[in-house]
Amino acid sequence: MQTDEPTADDVVQTASDAAEGYVFSQYKQSAVRDLDVTVTFEDGVLEVDVYLNAPGDEETADPEQVADDAALAAREAVDELFGE
Repeated sequence: MQTDEPTADDVVQTASDAAEGYVFSQYKQSAVRDLDVTVTFEDGVLEVDVYLNAPGDEETADPEQVADDAALAAREAVDELFGE
């Protein structure tokens, strides 16, 4: 019996890709000193944690806000994955 539900691996990969994609839409890859995206999906619960070490000055986005927005982008991507 085949199910249309995404696997846990699909969910984790989708969330991770979306978070990283968002970060690199805000910063050049060479400007990011460190990026760690941790995603877990167990018992239907998605947890996304984004650590970002990047420059924060008047010319670039605030790293804390970008990390928060990247986590939101990851959640939205997973919502879309389940909504398809």
